[in-house]
Order: sequence, then structure tokens, then C-alpha cells
Amino acid sequence: MSKDSDRTALDQDTAGQRLDRSPYVLEFSDTFEGPKLDSTKWIPSYLPQWSSTELSRARYQFEPGTLALMIEEDQPPWSPEHNGELRVSNLQTGVFSGPLGSTIGQHKFAQGLTVSEAQTEQRLYTPHYGLVEARVAAIADPTNMVALWMIGFEDLPERSAEICIFEIFGSDIGPDTATTGLGIHPFGDPLLQDEFLKIQLAADVTEFHTYSADWTPEGVSFYFDDQLVAHTRQSPNYAMQLMLNVYEFERGAPSTYPKKFLIDWVRGYRRASAAAAAPEG
Repeated sequence: MSKDSDRTALDQDTAGQRLDRSPYVLEFSDTFEGPKLDSTKWIPSYLPQWSSTELSRARYQFEPGTLALMIEEDQPPWSPEHNGELRVSNLQTGVFSGPLGSTIGQHKFAQGLTVSEAQTEQRLYTPHYGLVEARVAAIADPTNMVALWMIGFEDLPERSAEICIFEIFGSDIGPDTATTGLGIHPFGDPLLQDEFLKIQLAADVTEFHTYSADWTPEGVSFYFDDQLVAHTRQSPNYAMQLMLNVYEFERGAPSTYPKKFLIDWVRGYRRASAAAAAPEG
């Protein structure tokens, strides 16, 4: 974690602060009405450049008013060579890689990665500052974790940081409490420091709740159900894409499948003031 001087504590003046959407204009929204996933908004695979489109393909289905991202019993590991038995269903709003065999690509999660399937560049939604949020219901299964995070598009190697809006392990969920992880991971960005927080939530997160990140040049503020829970003065200064997913770390009993991460909606906003909006980069 970074030095305390890089983090703004939630004191008496800020602890009750509520999210103000009035400075923003909605520019990205999906309420997952179906019957098909909107291909102008989402790429239904997980970092396919390090695996393949087929192995990393998301499993999902539309249910009344929601999308269920799923782990199914017959689902294969997404990258057994580099990530063991981890299984994942993921939606992302951009993809970028170098040619086959190169080391150029987004989110280098392990040493020695080379592109196994070259990707055509897609920038479906890659904001540079703004408000990003989702209303979701987590999974209380200790083998699973659900998350919404943003990664640098990484057209340059240093544009590689992560803003984690939430990550919730099933093992951290109780009947009416839970722990969520959130914050900044710098990866290859030399201007940032690792600043990741664990926040206690007094709620049943297997029911629907809203998780938001207000990302400005001055920092990132994190909200749960519109209430401020954390703030960092660090801020990646480049375009980022959304990553929305469910992981499974080890196989469960056959009776537990399919594992369903329910998403009501995802939204992205830009500042209404043109002066406050940064160009995509």
C-alpha cells in the first residue's frame, strides 16, 4: 500500500458523503435486456491474447431483467499453462495485442507471457476519467470471486494500471456483512503506487447493491450504495477499459453448478463540462 499521504482518510466531514451524479452525463449503459449480448459494448472473453477466444469465452445467460455471468461444471480453465485451474467468465470493453508470439498485450498477469492469439484492436468503451458503476449481486461460494475493475488500454506499456471498483471473494461474505477489495494497482505505471484497501460492508452482498468509482484527475472516490467508502489521491492518466467477471479457483460439488454472478446494469458517465473531460489516449 502507498504512503498515508497518498490516501485521503474518511473523516467526519467525508464519511457521510453521498455520490453526486449531477456533474455527469450518461454515455455508456447496459441493462441487459437480451436476447443477445450487445457486441458494440462487450467482448465476451477474458484477455484472449494470452489464451484463445474459445478457451476464454464467457458463459452467460439472460434472466428476467438481469445478466447471469456463469461458471458451469464443464467449463475449461481459461489459461491452464499460465493460470492453472482458474476458470472465468468475463466481459470487457476493449482488447489490444501485438502479433502472434510477441509480448505486447494487456494485463500481463504472469511472467513469460507471449501472444498466443493475435487480437484486432477494439475500443468499445475506454473512458479517460468519469464515473463507472454497476448494480450486482455477488456469490457466497468460497471457490468464487466477482469483480468490476478497469485496466489501462496499454497501447503503451506504462498505460497499464488497474482501478479495482470492487472484488468480493465468496469466503468474505457473511449473512449481513462482507469485505470488498478496492483501490489502485500500478502494474507497469511508474507514476503510481500500490494502494489496495479492504472495506467492511454492513450488507448482504448476495442481494443487489451498487458499486461506483468517481475517477477524476485528482483521484478516485469509491462508493457503495451511493455512500463514500474510500478515496485515493492517485489517478491513472490514460484511457481504461472495463473488466466485469466471475472467477472460480477450484471446482465445487456438481450440485453447486452453475455458479451465477447476477448483473442488473452497468453505467459509465463523463463530466458534463468539456473542460473537465480529458481526451481519450
